[in-house]
Amino acid sequence: MTAPLLSLSRLEVHFPPRRRGGGTARAVDGVNLEVRQGEVLALVGESGCGKTTLARAVLGLQAPTAGTVEFDGKPVERTRAGLRALRREAQLVFQDPTGSLNPRQTIYEIVAEGPRLHRLPDEQARVADALARCGLRPPERFVLRYPHELSGGQRQRVVIAGAMVMAPRLLVADEPVSSLDASVRGEILRLLLDLVRREDVTVLVVTHDLGLAWNIADRIAVMYLGRIVELGPAEQILEKPRHPYTRALLSVVPEAQEMEQEILVGEAPDPTLIPTGCRFHPRCPVLQDGRAEKLGVAGRCQLEDVALTEVEPGRAVACHAVAVRLDAADPSIARAPG
Repeated sequence: MTAPLLSLSRLEVHFPPRRRGGGTARAVDGVNLEVRQGEVLALVGESGCGKTTLARAVLGLQAPTAGTVEFDGKPVERTRAGLRALRREAQLVFQDPTGSLNPRQTIYEIVAEGPRLHRLPDEQARVADALARCGLRPPERFVLRYPHELSGGQRQRVVIAGAMVMAPRLLVADEPVSSLDASVRGEILRLLLDLVRREDVTVLVVTHDLGLAWNIADRIAVMYLGRIVELGPAEQILEKPRHPYTRALLSVVPEAQEMEQEILVGEAPDPTLIPTGCRFHPRCPVLQDGRAEKLGVAGRCQLEDVALTEVEPGRAVACHAVAVRLDAADPSIARAPG
């Protein structure tokens, strides 16, 4: 198995109360996760689940409250030199190319910003090569243009070129196609996959859309209220989701036509109000329709925290109901702490 390029161990990112008497927001709350060299891992979940905060912590843009981030087997040092070295190897692809590109700079100046900050040689050649690799050919047509002169898809290619000009080993793509027309989303996803295949770039895709993960990911990590609740190969999760939250997310994806649609009820997750027991239990269909009671886990769902449980090699789920079914089938199944 390929060694992880990125490792998160019990990572926490908490934010203090915004007002007197308010609660601490536990945006990321004890996440263990590995991203392997050359893979595409999709981090999936609703808005507010903590996935963007986790991505910011990976890139050193947000200081962790606890836990560690390791890159290529070494802890990331939160010093100026340590973060500078990380940003040479790991780059962010922004969600909105219109908002992330300076309208007063030419495409050349935008893409050249990274090499200039890191004082890399052969700036012009690096910029031209990055634009060409990202499908903006010939680069001479684009270097003196401004963002407003390009289409949405071309602007997103500029954003990716601005990351790839640094020759990174890791791309963190935060909702990379959510602001694009459907007609160009496939082109951008194909570009990311081409970069993975041609240049052995590792990609962590942050998205709320399981349909996107369906098309691009090797593995999927499903996140709910600051924690990973299901993790495994994309094909296995998409064909046979185990966690009730994953099933609900997948049931509204057009590709999952055979699944019965499940509409989640209750309030969207609030990281300042973490419920007791399984943090998904207030919205869980398995608890609400009586299946958890029949399995004898309703009380545990409401009172006992639940860790990721290994259900098969490389596949883990955090659900009391799933754990009970496994124990009934094979009481010797080991549990992996989450």
